[in-house]
Amino acid sequence: MKKKILVVDDEPSISMLIEFNLKLAGYDVRCVSDGEAVFEMLKPFRPDLIVLDLMLPKMDGIQVCRELRKQSNAVPIVMLTALQDVTDKIAGLDNGADDYMTKPFSPQELISRIQAIFRRIQSLPGQAESTTFDIGRLTVRAEQREVLIDGRTIELTPKEFELLLFLCKHRGKVLSRQQLLHGVWDYHFLGDTRIVDVHISHLRDKIEQNARTPEYIMTVRNVGYKLHAPNMADSSLA
Repeated sequence: MKKKILVVDDEPSISMLIEFNLKLAGYDVRCVSDGEAVFEMLKPFRPDLIVLDLMLPKMDGIQVCRELRKQSNAVPIVMLTALQDVTDKIAGLDNGADDYMTKPFSPQELISRIQAIFRRIQSLPGQAESTTFDIGRLTVRAEQREVLIDGRTIELTPKEFELLLFLCKHRGKVLSRQQLLHGVWDYHFLGDTRIVDVHISHLRDKIEQNARTPEYIMTVRNVGYKLHAPNMADSSLA
């Protein structure tokens, strides 16, 4: 059964280009031109992924992301932006986008990003098995996709959960940002590592008592990140 992709862009030439290439790649594609139309398409079309432009009439891409996540809709979102400012890209990630691409972009790269997202989703049941990680006050239940702190459930986005689970599986190891891109985002090319930093920041906000002085997800200077138990102090971490 074909995967369904909803393309949201108010530039007909961009929508047509994306639609043409996604259909060639074997996807079932629908296109809409404003943010409000996304919610009109959710039930009748039930997209498996949304390609969402940032600048849209009626309701912009950030508002759409925020509202979808507010409704607990975890559909993967690839944000498109013509803006070069990293703050605009981070704003999309902050509000629930899984990935972003800057216009102009290669249709083949967009397809590669989409395929990577679907590969991750398909591999989750096999990865999860019945593993539970207990690290200090933190509990991560892979099969149930649950995260708890002191028994209290913590709500994570799908990408935040995948990142935390990957860190748990490599507990105690220092992972570079590029390794995290490969392992969590399935990028097998040089990607923008700031996407990692944004999601790490989100995780810290949710699982740490104080995100500025983290106990679990530590920054290893000039290298990347490391997950460790709070009592495993290391002077090289910050």
